Amino acid sequence: MEKVSNAFIRLVKIMDELRAQCPWDQKQTIHTLRSMTIEELYELVDAIDSNDWNGIKEELGDLFLHLLFYSKIGTEQNQFQLEEVLNGIAEKLIRRHPHIYGDVKVKDEEEVKRNWQKIKSAEGKSDKSILEGVPKSLPAIVKAARIQEKAKQVGFEWENKADVWKKVDEEIRELQDAEKSACQEDIEAEFGDVLFSLINYARFLQVDPEAALERTNQKFIQRFKSMEAIALSKGLQLTDLSLAQMDEMWNLVKRKN
Repeated sequence: MEKVSNAFIRLVKIMDELRAQCPWDQKQTIHTLRSMTIEELYELVDAIDSNDWNGIKEELGDLFLHLLFYSKIGTEQNQFQLEEVLNGIAEKLIRRHPHIYGDVKVKDEEEVKRNWQKIKSAEGKSDKSILEGVPKSLPAIVKAARIQEKAKQVGFEWENKADVWKKVDEEIRELQDAEKSACQEDIEAEFGDVLFSLINYARFLQVDPEAALERTNQKFIQRFKSMEAIALSKGLQLTDLSLAQMDEMWNLVKRKN
């Protein structure tokens, strides 16, 4: 623990020095850092998806730096101190884990989540929506899953997987009806409903929809690049092939991976 403490204090001191002496670091604000922080987070996600532990270690360091940067700016603006940030999250974790730091008994992770939400709700305003905790800037698929999880925590949830699939089927039929109407606004709305219901079904399958779609993206990229390589080996470009020829090549690649 002492090594961890020393390393953390060293990084805090470096942050102080950079903010005091480096022209670039001095110029940064919470707003100029925002997009860079998002980029760093996605770089961490890439490393996680690749099981790249060295990359994970490096990207965690970059994120630590950004967290300290925001804390430093907050201190300069007389908004809060770094110790308030650290103590705040420590106290929140203790408060929301009464089954660890108190005498509450739980039987499974679902009960832990329900207790967490009850405690969280009690901490805020009574008239505040449970959905207020879902960040507005989340990607749509992730946001939909979080919205559904939040609704589940208060009991607004389908009883079984079969009913959820019926809803998916219903939304698909409504999309088909909208398509016949040729109203683009209705088509877009119904398409969104289909996606939302499929994301809900994914939860019942215990599938992360964002991760599942990304795996499909990567699979498509790999197979498409293989098609390009095959065509190139024959002195051709994909644009030189007919759709039927490309489809035959796709099926060949698909059988291999």
